[in-house]
Amino acid sequence: MKYVGAHVSAAGGVEYTPVRAKDLGAKAFALFTKNQRQWKSPPLNEKSIADFKKNLEISGIQPRHVLPHDSYLINLGHPETDGLEKSRIAFVDEMQRCEALGLPLLNFHPGSHLKKIDEQGCLSRIAESINIALAETKGVTAVIENTAGQGSNMGCQFEHLATIIDQVDDKARVGVCLDTCHTFASGYDLRTVDDCEKSFAQFDQIVGFSYLSAMHLNGSKSTFASRVDRHHSLHAGELGSAVFQFIMNHDQFNNIPMVLETIDETLWANEISWLYSLVE
Repeated sequence: MKYVGAHVSAAGGVEYTPVRAKDLGAKAFALFTKNQRQWKSPPLNEKSIADFKKNLEISGIQPRHVLPHDSYLINLGHPETDGLEKSRIAFVDEMQRCEALGLPLLNFHPGSHLKKIDEQGCLSRIAESINIALAETKGVTAVIENTAGQGSNMGCQFEHLATIIDQVDDKARVGVCLDTCHTFASGYDLRTVDDCEKSFAQFDQIVGFSYLSAMHLNGSKSTFASRVDRHHSLHAGELGSAVFQFIMNHDQFNNIPMVLETIDETLWANEISWLYSLVE
């Protein structure tokens, strides 16, 4: 079964996110559990946590279909000691917030070498950062998001993801989130059924579908292999609709949260409905 939703606002408190997702007709959703552009935020209070869990139950959405996203400031592969330590502390806090909310996933961008260390060194730092966070938390899986490869961002090649996973000690608590826009922009074509079969077969061979924990379903403003991260609505841009038809009708994508991060939130309810209509 497919579980589709969108990245909803946590304005006013995380407890309102399940309500917003339900109003969209969603069976999954993503959220930030704190301000994504600040290093520090107040801890979640007990009332917000209790209300979140209550509203989540009312929404009919299961915790495993909620995909929290960490702060954009965090760089788990940071080449400098101070930046790396700050990122690691913030990442553990993000994992602990998921623990408190009873959510088993945390989605994050792997990190960037900032042209100061080599790629392999950066990937090793990312894996070490994950190991530290997993050792300090329980019950939350670290879900690595593939990137478009913009700037010095790691994670744009399936081999990057495999290298990180290979160095994570607890492989039962590491996974991958594939973003359709990022995948396309990084050089894995998804414009036709044949393209999808080829690109997802590469993912399975290099990483393995057993690690696929979530999807981001986005159109792409950027062109193929441009390594530019620019999301678009599902019916607009360079990507086309074949990939969404493919995803909604293949069992490899069952039972995971699949979340829209498309640019026009007024279209989300219609986009979610359209995706479900593709199921044959």
